[in-house]
Amino acid sequence: MSEELDMHIAEGKELMDSALEHLQAELRKIRTGKASPAMLEGIMVDYYGTPTPLQQVSNLSAPDSRTIAIQPWEKSMLAPIEQAIFQANLGLTPQNDGEFVRIGIPALTEERRKDLVKQAKALGEDAKVSLRSARHKMMDAVKQAVKDGYPEDAGKRKEAAVQTTTDDAAKNVDDLVGQREKDILTI
Repeated sequence: MSEELDMHIAEGKELMDSALEHLQAELRKIRTGKASPAMLEGIMVDYYGTPTPLQQVSNLSAPDSRTIAIQPWEKSMLAPIEQAIFQANLGLTPQNDGEFVRIGIPALTEERRKDLVKQAKALGEDAKVSLRSARHKMMDAVKQAVKDGYPEDAGKRKEAAVQTTTDDAAKNVDDLVGQREKDILTI
């Protein structure tokens, strides 16, 4: 019975870890005013009829803090890359010079910065909802084990451990969102 309970708790911890990883990935996509190839993650390019991640058909770099340079492996991919960036609706305008696709990153206005901070906080809240859901599943597993004969005092210790894990993960969410908020508001 203890092994089964430990398995449920391990699954809950994995859910929490995946929620944190997802939050980190989503926060990387939020613009901070500085050019970063991570802003283009998730863009799919039509590569001979097959949707392919942009990183697999080109080399991405940030030669300076206001520019992203995309050098496709094949020159025939310049137009599809340009189209994919337009279709991603990121508010970025790609410029094709025949060798590279360059994207100038405009400076963020104060209003846009505040919107991005709200977006980051909303992502943080979504992550916390996922954490609470995982916590709920773990607590239900502990309560069910106690009902099925697991010692009650050991069940209380497991519940306390689950709560500590949840609190630590929530603190990590707050730290990640706070750091990204600081990055966004830094001019």
